[in-house]
Amino acid sequence: MTDPLTQLIHHPYQPPAGFAAPQPGVFKASTVIFPSVAAMRTRDWKTKSGYTYGLHGTPTTFVLEERIAALEGGLQTVLVPSGLAAIANVALALLQTGDEVLIPDNAYGPNKALAEGELAAFGISHAYYDPLSVADLAARITDRTKLVWLEAVGSVTMEFPDLIAQARLCRQRGVVSALDNTWGAGIAFNPFDLDGQGLGVDVSAHALTKYPSGGGDVLMGAVTTRDEALHLKLKLTHMRLGLGVGANDAEAVLRALPSIGLRYRAQDHAARELARWCSGQAAFAQVLHPALDDAPGHAAWQQVCGAADARGQGAAAGLFSVIVDARYPAAQVDAFCDALRLFKLGYSWGGPVSLVVPYDLASMRTQWPAHLARGTLVRFSLGLEAVADLQADLAQALAVALPI
Repeated sequence: MTDPLTQLIHHPYQPPAGFAAPQPGVFKASTVIFPSVAAMRTRDWKTKSGYTYGLHGTPTTFVLEERIAALEGGLQTVLVPSGLAAIANVALALLQTGDEVLIPDNAYGPNKALAEGELAAFGISHAYYDPLSVADLAARITDRTKLVWLEAVGSVTMEFPDLIAQARLCRQRGVVSALDNTWGAGIAFNPFDLDGQGLGVDVSAHALTKYPSGGGDVLMGAVTTRDEALHLKLKLTHMRLGLGVGANDAEAVLRALPSIGLRYRAQDHAARELARWCSGQAAFAQVLHPALDDAPGHAAWQQVCGAADARGQGAAAGLFSVIVDARYPAAQVDAFCDALRLFKLGYSWGGPVSLVVPYDLASMRTQWPAHLARGTLVRFSLGLEAVADLQADLAQALAVALPI
C-alpha cells in the first residue's frame, strides 16, 4: 500500500485487548468483517455466538439484550425500535390468518389499533375482554384464540388485573400470554414468576422508551421470554421484519439502566403522595392509583407487587389519573391542563419532566367501565421535580380553572 487513502482504510493497527470501563463500548456497524469464508458460512447470530450483520446484533446490543432479560427475569430478549414495535413483533410472530387475539378493553390504544387495522386485514380476528373479570376472559377463549394480551396497569385508567389468575387460565387453556410490562418495568414484579412459584406469562413486551431510558429522548422496545422455542419464533420474525435499534440509542439506555431502581421508586413515591393529595380535592370525582385502598384491582396489585417487594409495600410506578367531576365541561378540564406550569402537556412517561394529558375515555372503551366515575379523565406522569412544587402547581391550576 503506497497511497495514503488506501492506508487510511486498511491501516494495520489494532488497539490492545483488555480495556474495561463502567459503560460498555459502543459498536456501530452494518457490515461485519469475517476472518474467513468458513467463518462467514458457519457463524450463527441466533445464539449470540458470533456476529454476522449489524442488524442481527453487535456487542452493544447483545449486552443491552442480556441486561433487559436479567431485569425482567427472563432468559432471552430482542430489541426493537419502540414499545409498539414490540407489540407488533409479538403479534406477527404468533398469529396467522384464522387466529384470534384477545385484548383487555383498557389496553394501550395502539395495540387495539393494530388489531383493528393490520391484523384484521390479515384475517386475524380480535375481541376485547373485561380486564377485571377472569370469568369474562375465560368465556372468550376459543380454539381460535392463539394469543392473550395482559396489561398491568391498564392504560390511562390504572386498573390492576388479577394477573396470577389470568396467567394460570392461559396456561391451562394452552394459549400464549403476553404482558405489556412497561408500567412494571421489571421493578414492580417479575412477569415470569408472579406467585413466587414459577407461574408467569409467556412473553413480556416492554417500552424501553419509558423507565429504562429515563430521559425522554430514546424510542426503543424489547420482547423478553423464558422459552427457547418461543424466543426463536419471535427472533426469526424480528429478523424478517428487519427490526433494529441504533447503537447510540442502545448506549443511552445502557447508561440509564443502573439508576432505574432509584428513579422508579422516586417517581413512585411522588405519585403516591400527589394521588393522596388529589383524593382530597373536590373537583376530582375519583383518583386512580393502584396503591390506593379503593382503587380498581388494589387487592390484585397488593398480591403481586406487595409479594415482590421485600418491604411488602409494593411498587407502583410514577403514574396516576384523576376523573374530573362531570359538572366541569371538557373545555374547562382542558383549561386546567393548560394552566399547569411544571406539568407539561405531552405523551409518554418515565422521564425527568412531569407530564399531563386529558383523555376522551368514552372513545377509548367499548363501554364506560362501571367502576369509574363519570367525568373527564386526566393522567399525570411524575418526573423528578420536588413533590411540594408539583403539588403547588396542581393547586394553582385548580384555583384558576376548576374553582369549587
